[in-house]
Amino acid sequence: MGVTVLGLVFVVAAGLGVPMGLAMLAAGFAYLAATGQDPGLVVDQTMNGLYNNYLLLAVPLFIFVANVMNASGVLERLLAFAQGAVGRFRGGLAHVNIVSNLVFSGMSGSAVADAAGPGLIVARMMMKDGRYPAGFAGATSAVAATLGPLVPPSIPMIFYALIANASVGALFLAGVVPALGTTAALMTAIAVIARRRGFPAEAPMGWRALLPVFVQALPPLALPGLLLGIIYSGIATPTEAAAIAATYALVLALVVYRSLGLRQLYGVIAETVRQTAAIGLIMSGAFVFNYAVANEGLPAAIRDTLVAWHLAPVAFLLSVNLLLLVLAVAIDEITILLVIVPLLVPVAAGLGIDLVHFGVVVMLNMMVGLALPPHGLLLFVISGLTGTSVGAIFREVPVFIGTLIAVLLAVTLLPGIALWLPRLFGYTG
Repeated sequence: MGVTVLGLVFVVAAGLGVPMGLAMLAAGFAYLAATGQDPGLVVDQTMNGLYNNYLLLAVPLFIFVANVMNASGVLERLLAFAQGAVGRFRGGLAHVNIVSNLVFSGMSGSAVADAAGPGLIVARMMMKDGRYPAGFAGATSAVAATLGPLVPPSIPMIFYALIANASVGALFLAGVVPALGTTAALMTAIAVIARRRGFPAEAPMGWRALLPVFVQALPPLALPGLLLGIIYSGIATPTEAAAIAATYALVLALVVYRSLGLRQLYGVIAETVRQTAAIGLIMSGAFVFNYAVANEGLPAAIRDTLVAWHLAPVAFLLSVNLLLLVLAVAIDEITILLVIVPLLVPVAAGLGIDLVHFGVVVMLNMMVGLALPPHGLLLFVISGLTGTSVGAIFREVPVFIGTLIAVLLAVTLLPGIALWLPRLFGYTG
């Protein structure tokens, strides 16, 4: 009875277009009412477990960093450097899109922030005077922004660390090589497309001209390295490092570049609060929903079923890839991470799969899901921001989806790609 009510209310609410966090809350409370449990006690335990977690403080801090960088003109300096470094290649602005998103991901930790920042700016540059088809520009920005969940500091990785009780430091390191590999794979795909379709290259910038551009971009470029250095040297925890990163971003905007006024700062703070509240609502709904699922014994039943199938670790990982990609067609990535992944982590651990490697596989699936038609969030974000039709973006994105899936399979089958850096730093055996 309880499971039926839980599923029915959730499906109806989601089908009516209710925000996912509210849909999960409604389903959770309907379950509590149907099973005669005290909602107050469960909610109190859930909220205490959620908001007393020290690690979660890093989430609004990294959101704040991204918003400061977006509002302070730092992006223009990063884009100028990326254009000077890779714009000379055929399809230059598309390459700039990938590289600038890779760099900005190291400051924002969020795919949507990347899409609204460098993704939007470069897409507009690409579409100016019809230099690139609008659909191609939009698709490039969407897939470039998928690097966000993989590049440290990654907000989804922080959530996964809570779910799997894994080391945030190890996860951040594990995402570096796959992120660089994904960047190289996407740039290779762009090079092939650009040559076939005759896309233009940008005017090359000489080393003398590039040097001052690099110097201007160096302070924000140094932020990801500074952040990782603080964490891995043991100077600060990831949460404390997030606070340092927020302070660093403020100093850059207010003192070094003097490009952020008090009114803009107020807007940054307000937007950070709004985005944090939206994530908090989803997490609250997920915790209540997960309580109902756990109380019905579904995680144990799923684990026992999968164990009874005697799947080899590789077969399990490939099955997880298929499951998550199918779910990504209908469910947003944060919901998958907070509701579905907790059911899979115990099975992965029971099969002897390294949970850091498993976390990177999950992040790669989330990357594909963000740009996967017909539900991919980033496709609609870029469409709304640029005014490009979703259909035009859909037509250009399949080759990039194939590239991302190829990287996903490589990391799935070769754990060393993800685990090399964590092993080098002594995080895993």
